[in-house]
Amino acid sequence: MCRNIKTLFNFDPHATDEEIQAASLQFVRKLSGFNEPSKANELAFNLAIKEISVVARNLLDSLVTNSEARNRQVEIDRARSRNIKRFGAKE
Repeated sequence: MCRNIKTLFNFDPHATDEEIQAASLQFVRKLSGFNEPSKANELAFNLAIKEISVVARNLLDSLVTNSEARNRQVEIDRARSRNIKRFGAKE
């Protein structure tokens, strides 16, 4: 899976439409192999992003969990910590 697609379920606050749109764009880019489509493929590319965004929103809205919602800032801090361990601190 594309590393740029982030988990969007079970966060407080819930995933925004912009986050879902960005994940859908990354998914379509990964599937198609295009970073930017040609003019001939632009309509299909954009339609796929729109349709995947709708399906993703429906999925996120229908999932249930008994787990406590994750805090975005805590998850960002954890990711930064993992990156420092993996790549070292920036100088």
